[in-house]
Amino acid sequence: MNLSKPQKVFIFICIITFFSLYLALPAKIGNFNIPRINFKIGNWDLSKEIELKQGLDIKGGLQIILTADMKEIKAEDHSTALESVKTVIGRRIDLYGVSESGIKTAVSGNDYRLILELPGVTDPQKALDLIGQTAKMEFALPEYTSGKTATQEAVFSGFKSTNLTGADLAKAAVTFETENRQPGVALTFKESGKTKFAKLTKENIGKQISILLDEYPVTTATVQTEIPDGNAQITGSFTIDEAKALAVQLNAGALPVPVSILSQKNIPATLGADSIQKSITAGAIGLFMVIFFMIGNYGRMGVIASIGLVLYGLFTLALYKLIPVVLSLPGIAGFLLSVGMAVDSNILIFERYKEEIRSGRTWQVALELAFGRAWDSIKDANTATIITGFILFNPLDWNFLNTSGAVRGFALTLILGIFISLFTGIVVTRNLLRLFYKGKTLPTKIPNTQSL
Repeated sequence: MNLSKPQKVFIFICIITFFSLYLALPAKIGNFNIPRINFKIGNWDLSKEIELKQGLDIKGGLQIILTADMKEIKAEDHSTALESVKTVIGRRIDLYGVSESGIKTAVSGNDYRLILELPGVTDPQKALDLIGQTAKMEFALPEYTSGKTATQEAVFSGFKSTNLTGADLAKAAVTFETENRQPGVALTFKESGKTKFAKLTKENIGKQISILLDEYPVTTATVQTEIPDGNAQITGSFTIDEAKALAVQLNAGALPVPVSILSQKNIPATLGADSIQKSITAGAIGLFMVIFFMIGNYGRMGVIASIGLVLYGLFTLALYKLIPVVLSLPGIAGFLLSVGMAVDSNILIFERYKEEIRSGRTWQVALELAFGRAWDSIKDANTATIITGFILFNPLDWNFLNTSGAVRGFALTLILGIFISLFTGIVVTRNLLRLFYKGKTLPTKIPNTQSL
């Protein structure tokens, strides 16, 4: 059976609709369990329900502002030190078990701050005690126990501490001064560490030395030769990004950056629950009014456009779960605004369709011309909004633009909403109209004839 292009596109729309519905619906509705498919790709496990991630203002939790003391740090190393502290605290938050957490840096003059958002934290004091610690680095020797038989491999049993710590390391930096000119990490030790490091490398040639940060192994390297001058290189199959990340982690233990709590704020979950309930109510009212307007003004075309609008909401929710988007109250506002943008395209197309019908064209021709000729207006309007959204989102973290997480959440949902609305308006609604809409052609007006 040969299918037309609109029919093929309709099948594609049905597939992504069912997939989006599968993602959007909860795993259990009342006493009914929705069957799940056993499929996993990357971080997506479709055999389980993918939860919609909620921000601090909805879920409740703890917001902490830390200030970093840079008195002992050279001016040229301030940014590196701040990034290192951010990395360490981020790992501690992950180990603490906080999901959807956020950590941002803010610099103003000599004021260096870290802003932490910890949704769902139930023990604020424990979190504060964990976060406020200065990073602890130490060089350790991996220990192995031999197998019971000669054929069994040695089993790792733990680390043996040495007297070499992060206090003896001056700095770590990315270098290309390696034998193969590949990225590596250069270590420079202080005077207090040169002798310790020289002795450690001399006694362990051909063996491994691990570097632990907060008792977590950051890297393990094999000693090739004794290093008496305190200048070493860690080499391997590093990419530039991997070498940079390792240098940041090592600097976290090398640079003594104490942090202190500037302020903390508990946000109760009840505040978020009340706000999101009001937002859902406002969104439902707005959606009903939009659907009522579209059906009342455009009849059957409005019904099809309303179906496209419902699919738009379904696709958006599924995409929020897949990315995932951490949904906050400003993010909900961006989504509600994008609902209006989604309808705007249909209005432009339908009004253009009316004009084509009035000019005497058949409804099939008028429909195709309406989509084609309204595209320029739709493209220009949405492009302007997308540019504004990217400026608000500030993906490159430019200091002269917005860095607020709330504003970025609004911008992200608005941008995603615009792209999804273009898809539903131009692809989904257009094909539904081609398949299910049957219009009427107005008769061409014939001017009155005069007798000669």
